[in-house]
Amino acid sequence: MKDLRRAVGRGGLAVGCCAVALLTTTAGTAYAVDNLPPKQPLVQDLTSGGKACGSGDSIAYVAERPRLSAVLYDSEGGSPPSEVSPVKGEFEAWWTDAAGVEQRRAYTGLAKRSGSRHDWTLPDDIPANTAVSWHVRANDGKATSAWSDEGDGSVCSFVFDDVNPVNATVTSPEYPTPEQEYWVDGVGVYGHFTVDSPSDDVVSYAYYFLGGPGGTVSAAEPGDPVTIPYLPLSSGPKYLQVRAIDRAGRSSGQTTYDFNVKSGRAPVARWKLTDPAGSGSAAAETGTAARAGTGVTFGGPAPAGAGIASSVALDGSGHGFLTPDAPATDLRKSFAVSAWVRPAETGRTMTVASQDTDADAPGFALGLRAEDSGPAWSFTIGGARVSGGAPETGEWAHVLGLYDAETGTARLYVNGRETGTAVDATPAEAAGAFQIGRARGAAGYRDRWHGEVGDVQVHDRVVVPSEVAELAHRAPKRLGHWSLESATGGVSPEKDGGSPLRLGGGATIRQGSDDSCIPELDPDCTPVPPALTDGADLQLDGETGYAATDGPAVDTGDSFSLGVVVRLADSEPAHAMTVLSQAGEHTDAFRVRYEPSTHTWQLVMPEKDEAGAPEKVVSEVESADGGEGLGHRLAVVYDDGADTIRLYVDGQLGGGDTADFPNGWHSSGALQVGRAKAGDGWTEYLHGDVDEVQAYQGVLSDTQVRQLGVGAGIDP
Repeated sequence: MKDLRRAVGRGGLAVGCCAVALLTTTAGTAYAVDNLPPKQPLVQDLTSGGKACGSGDSIAYVAERPRLSAVLYDSEGGSPPSEVSPVKGEFEAWWTDAAGVEQRRAYTGLAKRSGSRHDWTLPDDIPANTAVSWHVRANDGKATSAWSDEGDGSVCSFVFDDVNPVNATVTSPEYPTPEQEYWVDGVGVYGHFTVDSPSDDVVSYAYYFLGGPGGTVSAAEPGDPVTIPYLPLSSGPKYLQVRAIDRAGRSSGQTTYDFNVKSGRAPVARWKLTDPAGSGSAAAETGTAARAGTGVTFGGPAPAGAGIASSVALDGSGHGFLTPDAPATDLRKSFAVSAWVRPAETGRTMTVASQDTDADAPGFALGLRAEDSGPAWSFTIGGARVSGGAPETGEWAHVLGLYDAETGTARLYVNGRETGTAVDATPAEAAGAFQIGRARGAAGYRDRWHGEVGDVQVHDRVVVPSEVAELAHRAPKRLGHWSLESATGGVSPEKDGGSPLRLGGGATIRQGSDDSCIPELDPDCTPVPPALTDGADLQLDGETGYAATDGPAVDTGDSFSLGVVVRLADSEPAHAMTVLSQAGEHTDAFRVRYEPSTHTWQLVMPEKDEAGAPEKVVSEVESADGGEGLGHRLAVVYDDGADTIRLYVDGQLGGGDTADFPNGWHSSGALQVGRAKAGDGWTEYLHGDVDEVQAYQGVLSDTQVRQLGVGAGIDP
């Protein structure tokens, strides 16, 4: 046996009655037991031009003569253990030519480490548009593996496609070309674009609409056309660009389809609800006038800056409703319903608007819903509901419910922002009357609204996000602009004749630098820093200096915005310094200050008018000025609708400049420039220069904030 093993170990042949020194592969190849053959290549390790191995219906189509690729392995183990050897790849490819004769090509590559990828770039005589098959095996120099298509393996096949598909044509019934119809309605109305190439091997189309979206859509079967839906989000000239892609990945040329989109069409029903006090019905700007129940009072307040003069108050009783006694729109198609609302209570479910069905439930309901977690705005349609936001008693909000029939989804917007999670919805037919202030139930109308309602609109299309934001926009109103260019008798005027700033001790209006002082030429002169803006500013001594209005500059219980330009006189201030504040009875409603310990500008807003109340603080790191340069432009914005506060430094928001602030509160104190409230006295006197103080009721946009303290500023 020792001689036998020695002979086998040398690769010789020996035969004994009790041992076998040769094994045979399924293909009949003999090998010695101490050299197991390489592993049979696996189908998942084979590719044709980068595409997975396939045949028949799964045959690979390639756009150029492919590189065949395989990962090959030598065997491990055996007794005694087999050494893992480098392997070569032996490839064979074959096809039937036009004369019906089989053609074969073969290739053997260099030896590589086990587990490496082996490639064969096929010769130029591989024909186009012909099914070519191939297989591969591994050779370790002593034995070969089985071919990749033997046993449980599979042959790999491909077709080399050398022809690009023909350019696609595009048609759209909703958005024809300008040659057919120049301007087409419009924003918020879906279009459907059918794309078709004459080539029968096209499997997908790459597309891009001007301004987006873009992507790839697959054909149901090779050669089938596709239809691409598109929702215009803005008006103006548009185009669709498409390319046809065939099975091999070859692309056609680009087809450009031009079309023009009109602005979104007006609502199909609108009740501004600005009728005179004592009216018995609400005039319709479009649609049918709505009769009013006796629980409706016209001539109510309106949200500031919303562009409507008044609203109606509904008393929450069975008589507090309005209805045109007719449907406003077809709920099975896309629609949106919106209104300005101010609830007088939030502890029960209340309906702003709905539309009747023949059943004991409304086709949709937009309103306020009492939930275990607290009240939320709600839009219900077809049994689906989306909820979000936090209604507050006595606070105006703009609510909009949207049903998109193209996608089958319902969405809810509060104050111009989507809230909650969109849900799938299937609306029921609702050809009954449109209702304001109530919803139909099993025992009659229910969920009656208590509070104000204004400007109810119904659109028979998708209202796109930019339009939603516009509907909910409340234009900010400038309440004060103090340029601080002059003071007479210690009083610096407001630009439009409003409440002036009265200067306290240690506060002076300082003119800008004198160009005649040049220390290099006159060592005895002391240079004066330039004015922050224009020719003068307010100088505060950091001990007793301040300026104040006669009363509140803004209502801190509602949205407001403030701007100021400030330059600190010290490079290392000894204590915190406040540039703007407005106090309540016990503490400041807001305080804009510099905190030297953290080198930050801060907006500090206590959550309640109580001494020691929890505070929300947003901040931005910035070095103190040390009396040099042109200072910093600071702005603060409280957005009551979004329940957020923001601090801008030089027109920019930083990472920590925004925070949630759900409950603003009203303050009765005057606007203070250069100090903050401390019990019954004052603290945090500012040492430095102040200019361009501006106050607005409402939310300034980012663009408007960037204009504060620059040139003429803004005039919303």
